[in-house]
Amino acid sequence: MWFSRSLNRLALLQLFLLHLLWLSPAAAKKDKPDILSHQLDNRPTNFFYFDDSNTILLLDREAALVQRSDDAGKTWAKVDINGGKAWDLWRHPHDNQKAYIMGRHSTHWHTNDQGKTWHDFEIPNARPSLSRAPLAFHAKDSNKVLIHGAVCRLGGLMDCKEVTFYTNDGFEKVGKLRENTRGCVFAHATPEFKTGDDDKNDNRVICVTTGRISFDPREHRLAVSDDFFEDEEEPNLEGGRTVQGIVNIAVVKGYIVAAAKAPNTDELAMYVTDDASTWHRAVFPSDSRVKEDAYTVLESTSYSIEVDVMTVDPPNAMGVLFTSNSNGTYFTKNIEHTNRNARGIADFEKVQNIQGILLVNVVDNWEDVAESFGREEKRLKSQISFDDGRTFQDLTTNEKSLHLHSVSEMNNVGRVFSSPAPGLVMGVGNTGKDLKAYEDGDLYVSIDAGLTWDLALKEAHKYEFGDQGSILVAINDEEPTDVIQYSLNYGKDWHKVDLPGGKIRAEALTTTPDSTSMKFFLWGVKGGGSRAEHWVFSIDFEDMHEDKCTEKDFQDWRARVDKDGQTICVMGRKQFYRRRKPEADCFIREKKFEEIKPEFEKCECTKEDFECDYNFVRRKDRKECVRNGPLADPKGLCKGNDRKYTASSGFRKIPGNGCEGGEKLDEEIERDCKDTLKPVVSGKISTERTAFPGQSFRGYFYLERTESSSGSDKANRDETVVMRTDKSKVYMTRDHGKTWDEILKGKEIKDVYPHPHFNDVCYFITPSKEVHYTINRGDTFESFEAESEPTRDRGLQALAFHADYKDWLIWTGAVDCDKGGNCRNDAWYSTDRGSHWQDLRHVVRKCEFIKEEGRGERKKLVYCEQFKDEKLGGPLELQASDNWFADYTTPFKSIVDFATMSEFIIVATKDQSDGDSLKVDASIDGQTFADALFPSNFKVPIQKAYTVLDSHTHAVFMHVTVGSQKDAEYGSIIKSNSNGTSYVLSLDKVNRNSPGYVDFEKMLGLEGVALVNVVANTEEAEKGSGKKLKTMITHNDGAEWSLIRAPQNDPEGKSYECKTDNLADCSLHLHGYTERRDPRDVFSSPSAVGLMMAVGNVGDYLTTKSEKTSDTFITRDGGVEWQAVKKGNYMWEYGDQGSIIVIVRDTVATDEVLYSLDEGREWTSYKFSNKKVNVAILSTVPSDNSLNFLLWGREADSDSEIVTFNLDFSQLKERSKQCNLDEKDPEGADSDYYLWEPKHPSQSNNCLFGHVAQYYRKKTESDCFNGRSIQHLHKIASNCECTRSDFECDYNYEPAKDGSCVLVGGQEPPDHSQVCKEDPDKMSYFLPTGYRRIPLSTCEGGNELEKYESKEMPCRGHEKDFEEAHRGLGGFWIFVLGVVLPVCIASGVGYWVWQNWHGKFGSIRLGDAGSPFDADRPWIKYPVAAVSGIVAVLAAVPLLVSSLWRWGSGLFGGGRRYTTRGSFARGRGDYAVVDEDELLGEDEDEEVSIPQSAILPSSTSNLFKADNSLGDLLSPLTKVGSRFESHHSRGQSGGQNDSSADGAGAGHGHGKKLAQEDAHEALKRQGEMREEKERRLWKEVERKRAERGEGHEYLQAGLTSLSTLSTSTTRRLDYTHYSLLSHFSSLLSILSALSYLASSSSVRLDSFNSATSDLSRTTKTQLQQLEHTKFEEQKRRAVGLEQRLKGARGKVGLLEDRLKGAEKQVEKVEGAEKEKGQRRRWRWKCLWLACGGVLILLILLLVTRHGSMEKQARPEDHALIGAVPSGDSHAEPQEPQEMNATSKIDEGSEGVSAAASKARVRTTDGWDSRIKMLEEL
Repeated sequence: MWFSRSLNRLALLQLFLLHLLWLSPAAAKKDKPDILSHQLDNRPTNFFYFDDSNTILLLDREAALVQRSDDAGKTWAKVDINGGKAWDLWRHPHDNQKAYIMGRHSTHWHTNDQGKTWHDFEIPNARPSLSRAPLAFHAKDSNKVLIHGAVCRLGGLMDCKEVTFYTNDGFEKVGKLRENTRGCVFAHATPEFKTGDDDKNDNRVICVTTGRISFDPREHRLAVSDDFFEDEEEPNLEGGRTVQGIVNIAVVKGYIVAAAKAPNTDELAMYVTDDASTWHRAVFPSDSRVKEDAYTVLESTSYSIEVDVMTVDPPNAMGVLFTSNSNGTYFTKNIEHTNRNARGIADFEKVQNIQGILLVNVVDNWEDVAESFGREEKRLKSQISFDDGRTFQDLTTNEKSLHLHSVSEMNNVGRVFSSPAPGLVMGVGNTGKDLKAYEDGDLYVSIDAGLTWDLALKEAHKYEFGDQGSILVAINDEEPTDVIQYSLNYGKDWHKVDLPGGKIRAEALTTTPDSTSMKFFLWGVKGGGSRAEHWVFSIDFEDMHEDKCTEKDFQDWRARVDKDGQTICVMGRKQFYRRRKPEADCFIREKKFEEIKPEFEKCECTKEDFECDYNFVRRKDRKECVRNGPLADPKGLCKGNDRKYTASSGFRKIPGNGCEGGEKLDEEIERDCKDTLKPVVSGKISTERTAFPGQSFRGYFYLERTESSSGSDKANRDETVVMRTDKSKVYMTRDHGKTWDEILKGKEIKDVYPHPHFNDVCYFITPSKEVHYTINRGDTFESFEAESEPTRDRGLQALAFHADYKDWLIWTGAVDCDKGGNCRNDAWYSTDRGSHWQDLRHVVRKCEFIKEEGRGERKKLVYCEQFKDEKLGGPLELQASDNWFADYTTPFKSIVDFATMSEFIIVATKDQSDGDSLKVDASIDGQTFADALFPSNFKVPIQKAYTVLDSHTHAVFMHVTVGSQKDAEYGSIIKSNSNGTSYVLSLDKVNRNSPGYVDFEKMLGLEGVALVNVVANTEEAEKGSGKKLKTMITHNDGAEWSLIRAPQNDPEGKSYECKTDNLADCSLHLHGYTERRDPRDVFSSPSAVGLMMAVGNVGDYLTTKSEKTSDTFITRDGGVEWQAVKKGNYMWEYGDQGSIIVIVRDTVATDEVLYSLDEGREWTSYKFSNKKVNVAILSTVPSDNSLNFLLWGREADSDSEIVTFNLDFSQLKERSKQCNLDEKDPEGADSDYYLWEPKHPSQSNNCLFGHVAQYYRKKTESDCFNGRSIQHLHKIASNCECTRSDFECDYNYEPAKDGSCVLVGGQEPPDHSQVCKEDPDKMSYFLPTGYRRIPLSTCEGGNELEKYESKEMPCRGHEKDFEEAHRGLGGFWIFVLGVVLPVCIASGVGYWVWQNWHGKFGSIRLGDAGSPFDADRPWIKYPVAAVSGIVAVLAAVPLLVSSLWRWGSGLFGGGRRYTTRGSFARGRGDYAVVDEDELLGEDEDEEVSIPQSAILPSSTSNLFKADNSLGDLLSPLTKVGSRFESHHSRGQSGGQNDSSADGAGAGHGHGKKLAQEDAHEALKRQGEMREEKERRLWKEVERKRAERGEGHEYLQAGLTSLSTLSTSTTRRLDYTHYSLLSHFSSLLSILSALSYLASSSSVRLDSFNSATSDLSRTTKTQLQQLEHTKFEEQKRRAVGLEQRLKGARGKVGLLEDRLKGAEKQVEKVEGAEKEKGQRRRWRWKCLWLACGGVLILLILLLVTRHGSMEKQARPEDHALIGAVPSGDSHAEPQEPQEMNATSKIDEGSEGVSAAASKARVRTTDGWDSRIKMLEEL
């Protein structure tokens, strides 16, 4: 019993203890979450959770460290990266164990265990990229990572080269992937992406790279590699062609998207691939265009791409949401007017883990916003779709519309609305008509995936989901708070919990990415400003008392239902989730981080489950799929048109769709075999004639569709032309002239301004303020009203355009016009395409945007020419501003004009020292200007005019007028360095005409080739005898010029009268720019590489342009060889990139054209009209890539109509199929192309500009068309060694007769240290040699003449770096290697021979069969040879030491030895020691023969032949009188310029012919001379070598004789041995003596130099003191006295003038008094006469009382007495001369000169004064 009682007591005790344990704090369940806080030292830059873990990494960039917490933020520790400094932090998106810390430089760290341990890795000599994400990941192999880096010069942030690196072993090794990248991705960048062969393409990388030889963004391309770029290829993106201008690349789910932009448009082309091999161009609806920086690839699905395309520009940006088909090719419109922010982020989010549900915000007042250009505030409404975007509906709460703040204004981290918690969606917003401010919003929650919503909490809150949605946490986001709230029943009820430490302003609230954790992380800020404290909080719900949910706490929930509660099918399936019931009081507490998986149920198939099959497109009603071209016959069943076959219905089931049964739209159907046939080619040329009322065409402009622009039907045929007639009517054609429509009917159009930078935009100017325009090549037209009428100044445009922003305009208008039509110009600017205007400047001549290459980010930079003090007629000031003239600078106080050409800005100003002359300043950044230094051998006393010719080869070509006499103008072409400030003479006596245009033309497509006409008889021409012109050509960018070798035969096969081998008297001469009616008619085309056509003649000079004297010529090799193709004058155009050439007679009525399909070898005639037509213009698209041409003219028998003829060659059988180009094997058997290499005519290899370039050229025998534009440059095959052709003469140097560059007499060499100032990071420079490299040349090594015989000098501030980089071997090591080591080797070998040659000393052996020590034994022969070599080395040691000593002494100021008098005169030292007799043996340097090299452009010129503004390339810069008349870029001072005459007087005359030798023969003789010099030089070198080798041969012979030791005696050998040692000892003594002598000489030379410097310095100081101290005061006094005397003399003269004036005044008064008396007497006489007459009249009336007087008005002719004849003095400025039947279209003439205008003004003033006098009388 006692035992039983004891057991009961023990049990009670245990129960009591268990009860106490349950009541203890450690064991008790809590009713609120645990919250722990931790203070950070600085604001966190970045933080994230590792997926499926409680580990957080946090970056503190300010402290350069990373902190780690493995318990969801409760405790923190700094990660150990061995003292490194962290800059950025990245998480691997596909591996939850890996993360990366990026340093600022080359050292970085990675972890493979969620940050527990870190390992460093290096990116060699590179830092992480700042322009793109530094890392790109592989989704299937986390060990493969791409690293985007930048290699910057000296560690700077500028002049960086982007380089991509890679690792495929988790950073065990890092290798270089590729240089010059612009972003790279793995094809397997997402788990969903599948390549064609996943195993083979596992390493596939796709990069955006720079062009082959250019960094221009327009040349960027795609490159693909499967072996980390050991090999690479460029994929074909469209039409079997590669595409340039790639802007960006991205991987989205199962797609890779690339965007490309063509020049002259802001429209992008999108290319998509779903296998990383086959690419398609994405097709958007015709009314939607994808613009640059105006599309956003959104969160997409595995079966479609979602893209938001901007339709209204920022700040109130809007867009349209598009969804693609399954392969990303065709896009359909889902919803319009979507909201976007300025950064391109669209209000779009899919509900996570539920297919088909997405939320968007749209702009309700979109019309007002679109018209306001940012001034109307957007009113947003929220919409939701449950069927993948096909339909949208409002969000509702209690039957009220709900609007939520979305992605464009993020207020937390992570997703905005949803999480993996199934069906739970939260957001901040409000009810009402539209979305209000964030602070006016409340927190709403939906538990049915957005179908219905309920109010959760008042005021805006940050929120997060946890425990798969069973926990919702929120914190106030409107003000500081010390409370968080949470809900355990899906937001129905909320509980508050205090935060420790006081109030904070919440910055971020988050949890694990999968929302399965019960722990949350909060970051907040206490205080503000410099006292702000950053705190992080860990919020843990795990210890709360709620139990784990059981089966009864879950329910099945349907993911998508409509308003009627019916489940919606998406992709053929219904979706279900099993989730916790809202009212269940429990936590899920499942296995950590395990997401809920959905369940699916298949649906019956409907139309929504199908898409159009390949080669089919949706009909406009979206109901049917219709074929888009001929169908394929895969089974080969069609052998006749009347047969049938089974093929696709046009539909296919969307890949991945799970529907079954229902509709079967993808079943094959029976089709006609004729559907497989391609359209029949007629084989004929078609013609369309159109007549217009009028006398002339006033202008035509092509609005060419670019490669990335969208088009109408048959997009590539969209060829838009705008034309204006003399009736001020405007017509437009969209099909290249086949059909024309009058546009803007009833409007008088004064001018047409195509936008020079955007081909889709064109403006139409009226005489009033009204301006019309189109931004889509004529699809629609709009208008705006300017602030004034357009300017009335001739040669000035009313509109100026920005290069990057097509809506930015500057309007120059006429203001305060008087009755005579004289006005001032004011300027306004608009940033919204004319909707609103703001004042810019008043009383200006013109204003322009300065946004060109190399101008940095000053996008608002504007230059204005304003009259000083806003007074017309005053000096023109150049003013610059980059803030719309809120403030500005005035770089120049008196200018003539300025011109912008490529990267250069050239300003012509009046020379302050000589008001009649001009000077030039240049800038490459628009801020800093430098004086242009003209060559010293270029002497022009008064610089009258400049013409800026070209600057597309990184150098400015400028024509400076030398002779300005009327009709005898000529000048010199000078060429600049790379910054436009230092010029050298390229060619003199170059022809120009009176308006300032120059006979200069560059070949398009091949850089460095140019043609000019020179005046051969300048002296006779200035005396009035007429110019004699010769044509010259250069192949190396103006460094060398030569006459053009004439073809052997004329077009009829006959020989020319002159001998073509005599180049001086018989060469080819061509009519140039000054004789051109339309500046767009150029010799060449950028798309027809190597081809040029021209009209000219063969002879000694250029003759007049007539049918009898001129022929038409062609060249196919860039101007090296020419062929005469037709007699007479022809106009020409290239089509299809040169595969077709069309010519037509010029100045002669005709009814036929000729065309060639083989580059002008054979010609075919085609009759285009039944009547003769005077053709004025032959034209085609500016890119010369069309098969359509237009003839403009008038029929010979018509006086009231003008006509156009469209010629369409696309139906020719020879041009009916696409040419095949395989860029991997361009010359393969199936290729229609070959590789062509341009060359210089005077050299054997194909090096041009220092490299061999290969271009694609179509085979002339291939019957096909080119189609899409080809980037003709295939590759740079190799860089060449430098030759003379890669250099031109430096500043102050000029070419000598032998072609070398010599210093101009009396001039100093240029200061090359200037490069150190231009480039602060540059370490050294070379002293001038007389040569400078042609900017285009890429040559390497060889004869680098800019460094040849030159000394490298350190830049100031880099002396230590220079010394470190050039530090060689020290004196000790030179002595060891040059002396000690050879002695030791020789001694060792000699000792071995002495010890081992047994039995050889003193023994004489006769008749012996042989000894082991015979001379021919290998163990004897080779050691002896070695000893001989060593002795030879010893013989050369003195020479070596002497050279080293001289080199060292030269470095430290020692004297130089000169080989020739010429090198002594130039101060150059040679590197070889020579004898004294050599110093006097030659007069000039011996130079190695350097062949003339060809040059090749580094990039294809982007000048188009038909830039729509005429004359941009060759517009002269001319000042006339006091006003400067600019036609684009002309500047001239003085001279007459009122004529538009050609100025190309041909005239044979009798002047003396140029005594020029045949260029080829001269070059040949020059080469022979140089070769002879080279042979002499080498002979001299061989002689020296022979002399120096005599000792070697003697010693070798001696040692060889020693080899016959069988007959030698020991004594002789001993003597020889000791003799050698004695000689060596003597040699060392000599060396020591020479060393001492050299040292003494160096010391004495230094002393002499020092004394000389001191003497020079003292002398200069004394001279300066004499100049500035002793005589300055006396000079000032003398000047003052002189001025006083002049002043006194002036006062005396003034007094005399005043006395004379007084005398004249007295005489005038006396005369006036006399005149008054006479007038008084005359008036009295008149009065008495009048009274008498009246009296007589009264008497007569009384006498004739019966008579009556009839007053009849008889018609008479009235003549105005003293009338002023109208004449020209009051005439308005004449309109441009209309085009007659034989003239080309007039684009506006030069206008009347200001000098003539002034004369007319003076004449008008004279007539006015006479009229006043008559009125007074």
